Amino acid sequence: MNDYESLSHSVWDCKYHVVWIPKCRKKVLYGQLRVHMGEVLRELARQKESRVVEGHLMPDHVHMLISIPPKYAVASVVGFVKGKSAIHIARSFMGRRRNFVGQNFWARGYFVSTVGLDEALVREYIRKQEHEDRRLDQLKLM
Repeated sequence: MNDYESLSHSVWDCKYHVVWIPKCRKKVLYGQLRVHMGEVLRELARQKESRVVEGHLMPDHVHMLISIPPKYAVASVVGFVKGKSAIHIARSFMGRRRNFVGQNFWARGYFVSTVGLDEALVREYIRKQEHEDRRLDQLKLM
């Protein structure tokens, strides 16, 4: 069955499907940025005792299946990951070094859904999302 995790006084399995976009849904998650961001997002999640179970960077949005302990609010973990990753992107790829808070990369909101018994289905959806988008784009050309 599921692999449950534990804290000192609780046993839990809290997973969330989270999606967010760059500002104005610009297609900026390409090339070196895309290769580099996976590890950055995993490390930021680890800093909040969370774990990225599955993730995929699309050209214009991020899909993530993340396991968050019940002692943290989903909004605080997602806000932390988005904020710190925006600062990292600005410093690493946009040449900004000091006094930058990252407010110009990610859009303000995000989508979140709890994942219960449908975890395998959500994992498959995240993995195949890019292929499906390409297929639908091809159908529009006809």
